[in-house]
Amino acid sequence: MAKRDQSFEGITQKFSRNIYATNKGKIRLAVLERDLQAWLPTSAEAANMRVLDVGGGLGQLSMMFAQAGCDVTHTDISGEIVAEAQALHSQHGLQQRYQYHVAPLQQLPELLQQSYDIVLCHAVLEWLVDPQQALVTLKQLMRPNGRLSLMFYNRDAKILANIIFGNFDYVQADLMVKKTVRMSPQQPLAPMDMRDWLEQLQLKVTQRTGVRCFHDYLRNRDDQKRYEELLALELRYNQQSPFVDIGRYLHWQIEHA
Repeated sequence: MAKRDQSFEGITQKFSRNIYATNKGKIRLAVLERDLQAWLPTSAEAANMRVLDVGGGLGQLSMMFAQAGCDVTHTDISGEIVAEAQALHSQHGLQQRYQYHVAPLQQLPELLQQSYDIVLCHAVLEWLVDPQQALVTLKQLMRPNGRLSLMFYNRDAKILANIIFGNFDYVQADLMVKKTVRMSPQQPLAPMDMRDWLEQLQLKVTQRTGVRCFHDYLRNRDDQKRYEELLALELRYNQQSPFVDIGRYLHWQIEHA
């Protein structure tokens, strides 16, 4: 059977609980918000700035750009999740700043017929059958001087975590399992591959950040509940070597070379 891109249609509430309502999700969001503060426009710049959120989920992160006065296009493959995002944005009085589309990443250039100053693509590529081609599509959606915020599931960190927890057979099997788990990304991405793909597209990484550099490695699960302490350590160390490379996710801020 041919592989298909993953969708969360029908499990929106479970997705919300597992991803956004946990400390690991809160850490992820806080790190991205910190990183992207430098990309927020002035009030004068915002009127002419277009932002695209690809696979935007519930749309929390893009709200910082909408609140700054930008026009935001929110897309996701799941109609349920897009509806939840619309409801959240309405609660914050931001609905007039948004346009919404239910569509996969691959269809966006033809559907949207425009390019953007900032493209957000977080935790999407690892769910796709062809992540390298998805990068080509993302570049098409960027203006010539545009910027891309890309977060992806780190294959190196997954290997490290499974060795730490003694899952040697799983690592020896090249992280392959007979039965996939719907809420687990189907193909974590090797940072070396990502670097090569970006270089081929003449896209330059201007900032690298590890996301969840410590949380997922804690053997005592009670320590994962110490959110404020963990977040403080995360924000202090996650752009420094060697910690930046062991984040469960990697957030790379990218511009045209």
